[in-house]
Amino acid sequence: MTHYQIALNFEDGVTRFIDCASTEKVLDAAFRHRINLPMDCSDGVCGTCKCRAESGQYDLGDDYIEDALTQDEAEAGLVLTCQMKPSSDCVIAVPLASSACKTGTGRFQAQLAGVTRHGDAAFELALDTSGDAPVFLPGQYVNIEVPGTGERRAYSFSSAPGDKRLTFLIRKVPDGLMSNWLDGAEPALALALTGPLGSFYLRKVERPLLFLAGGTGLAPFLSMLEVLQREGVSTPVHLVYGVTRDQDLVRVDALQSYAERLPNFSYLTCVADGASAHARRGYVTDHLAAEHLHGGEVDTYLCGPPPMVDAVQRHFRATGIEPRSFHYEKFVPNTAPAREAVTA
Repeated sequence: MTHYQIALNFEDGVTRFIDCASTEKVLDAAFRHRINLPMDCSDGVCGTCKCRAESGQYDLGDDYIEDALTQDEAEAGLVLTCQMKPSSDCVIAVPLASSACKTGTGRFQAQLAGVTRHGDAAFELALDTSGDAPVFLPGQYVNIEVPGTGERRAYSFSSAPGDKRLTFLIRKVPDGLMSNWLDGAEPALALALTGPLGSFYLRKVERPLLFLAGGTGLAPFLSMLEVLQREGVSTPVHLVYGVTRDQDLVRVDALQSYAERLPNFSYLTCVADGASAHARRGYVTDHLAAEHLHGGEVDTYLCGPPPMVDAVQRHFRATGIEPRSFHYEKFVPNTAPAREAVTA
């Protein structure tokens, strides 16, 4: 019997992964994992269990009635979890908070493997997991507890799903709680993590991709690029990486490596500081070329501070070219867990 991994993404940003057999209905598999997805009849009659399949292959059978799920809804990716049987790994958006389904975020521990310092710009934190590698979607984040403080900070994975070594790109902030701890961190210390979280993650690749990264907002794109490279994706992917100062450009070596290994991937960097000696000065919006917007037939992903997100939205409105889909995550560096991820 074949088993598949189903990611259940709840409205509050919580993601839970369940195992589902090819002969098993998703609703039953969720219940087996003690997750109470919405349901009433469980017979394909009421439509209460309706969710959206964002990726994957599946069979809905023909035992449900059209009042529960119309043909147009099915063609748009809506599913009845009481009827859905997977034939591949799937991602399902659940239109409820995780608490309403009597589930919550996962908790696990990892050991500090090392800290790489990128001048006064950023840290790269590496953690090793002792058991199975945590499951997440490329682009998602976790909350990491700062040892000895009881406080948590939210950071996106820069490593790919399935890796036992987890990595995170963290902005260095003067007198920041996590920054101060990382400056003196000792290897082998256990850290508590909560997650995965977030609705900012790589969807099924159906058209060219445009990635826009601001500062340490580069982290989730490193995870996405690794997944794209491993899967052999050849769809055009372009990344624009913008920072404030020259020294804030970190992990450009990783981008160059992907440019050499990932077909049709290109990138450029830019620096906002007018006194910079960098070849491209200005903001990300100053370097959005028409050929990378594909006349709007592009899926755009943006991770950066709120002013950057607002500027890109204004740019799209001003040019009259709206991407087919726009997924973005606003973050404020080194704050308590508070992120806003939006899909448009």
